[in-house]
Amino acid sequence: MLATGDTEKNWRRPTLRLILSVVMVGLVLAVAASLIAIGFVRARQTAVERVQERMNDFSDRLTGRLTVISGETSTFVNIFATALGSFAAPPDERLADKLTFAREALIRTPTVDSIYAGYADGSFFQAVSLREDAWKKALEAPADATLGIRIADRRDGGKAAIHVLFLDASGNRLQAERVEPLGFDPRERPWYRKARDAKAAVATGPYAMATTGALAMTISQAHLRSPGTVIGADVLLTRVTDFVVKELLTPNSVVFIADERGDPVIHSSRAVMRKIMAATRDKNEDASQRSDPLTRSLSRLLEARDDRVEAVNIEGRTYIVRTSKLNSTLLFAGSTIVMAAPLDELLGPAYDMLFRGLAVAAGVVVFVIIGAIVLAGMITRSLDQLTEGARRLQQLDFKADIAVPSRVREIHMLSGAMRQARDAIFTFALYVPKELVRKGIESGEFSKRIATRHEVTAIFTDIYDFTTISEYNSPEAVVNMLSDYFDILNRTVSMHNGTIIQFLGDSIFAMWNAPVPDERHAENACRAALAMRDALSEFNAAQKAKGLPEFRTRFGIHTGEAVVGSVGAIDRLQYTAMGDTINVASRLEGMNKEHGTAILASRAVYERCHEAILFRPLGEGRAKGRHEEIELYEVAAVRHAESPQAARA
Repeated sequence: MLATGDTEKNWRRPTLRLILSVVMVGLVLAVAASLIAIGFVRARQTAVERVQERMNDFSDRLTGRLTVISGETSTFVNIFATALGSFAAPPDERLADKLTFAREALIRTPTVDSIYAGYADGSFFQAVSLREDAWKKALEAPADATLGIRIADRRDGGKAAIHVLFLDASGNRLQAERVEPLGFDPRERPWYRKARDAKAAVATGPYAMATTGALAMTISQAHLRSPGTVIGADVLLTRVTDFVVKELLTPNSVVFIADERGDPVIHSSRAVMRKIMAATRDKNEDASQRSDPLTRSLSRLLEARDDRVEAVNIEGRTYIVRTSKLNSTLLFAGSTIVMAAPLDELLGPAYDMLFRGLAVAAGVVVFVIIGAIVLAGMITRSLDQLTEGARRLQQLDFKADIAVPSRVREIHMLSGAMRQARDAIFTFALYVPKELVRKGIESGEFSKRIATRHEVTAIFTDIYDFTTISEYNSPEAVVNMLSDYFDILNRTVSMHNGTIIQFLGDSIFAMWNAPVPDERHAENACRAALAMRDALSEFNAAQKAKGLPEFRTRFGIHTGEAVVGSVGAIDRLQYTAMGDTINVASRLEGMNKEHGTAILASRAVYERCHEAILFRPLGEGRAKGRHEEIELYEVAAVRHAESPQAARA
């Protein structure tokens, strides 16, 4: 059996099942984590690339939209300023031509809010599209009016009044006409001053229109034939802002157009747009009131005007930011489109993929854990059976066969090796006392020549007149009879805690208290001798009934110290006991002939167990080869019935 310390150490060691399970789960976790990480990195990279593509596409489409609006509007303004002489005439002259061309231009360009002309004397002509309710309300237009006309004439040098008239969808004048005081001078407006000194069309704004408050820009151009006359068109930016809001990449994305100073003029946030509108109406506007902290932080990135895409950390949140310069459009020329999207929102699909991957990995890990436990159990079950077989071998239990069926080659080979080892140890145990084999297995001292001094009780036996028996019987018959005879002696000695050390021809040498400790070794030896005597009586009766010779046996018993252990050559050892005690036991067996007894014991035996065994003193006798006499006792019987404890001993 394993020592207590070895058992404790084994409990501290991890089991093969645990190791296999941990290794398999660890490998799956490593592979799953690697695949998930690779998938997430790829998904993240793909998401960023797609965002960049979408930003580029958005920038191109916004630039294209502004280009179209600028092109359409500047085309009409240019036609009015270069090819139409009707707009060179005073406001109330050639009015039919003015109305026809203005009406056609407003119908064809939905983004144009109004077309007008400002004159050198301060006169003013304006055609207004009434598509917007703001203009209808401001002009108090009839319900069926589609075009409003405002005419102001200062040719007499006095304060001019505005004559307001309306046209329906067919171009017919309506009766709801009126005259209002003129509250402004077109010559003082930025669109007039900027275009008068320019040689081509120019853009002004954005700004909040004085009449409707709508956000607009003006494209204006000086008339080629009439110095001091400037043609202008107001472009509503509502559709631009709607487009910007509609095209947001994520809920918290930001898109705005910043002017050359970096101040936002168009913004995707309605709240910021209200601030921008309020700031444009205030002449003492503060640029910081136009935006929010995020927009201001993004505006600081516009120092370098080159187009670029970069990741920027703003207030602890990472944004993908793209800036694009507007150089190809008349509207917002020199401004910059700024797009910013939070990286965490852009990576939403990637995170979804990550979480799905984690969920799948968790399921796989659970499955692998179960599979690992099952597989490890299948493997370790065979090993446990082999281990149990090895433990039985250690106890010299050869009853159960060590046969562990397995499809694993190594386990199958190990099972075969264990069976061979079982057969070898079984064969070995036939030649050596089992307790000695067991002790040698536990201590690992089989190969060492070690002998120690012990107090032992030794028995020697001999068959009376065995030479004659051998003479009148064949060797095969003698061997068969001896085998049955030795079976009885061996079984009886073992039952009484003794060990047969040697078979000496027709005799045996048995010993107690070695190799197995026995406090009652003298008593048990005497009991064994009496039991062998009784068992042999039955054996001899059976022999006689078969016509076979009887085996009359004599016993000699002595107790004393002897040197016990493995002795012999380096490559051939024998477990035995040596010393005077062993010699005396051998001589006592022979002295039975002189005294006509069957079992002789020494005084040393008597002193140790006379309370349990009945002895008959025979006096002293001199053994052959010894000078000192030996006090002799015949072992007669067990003094009293065995107690349960004695029986178990």
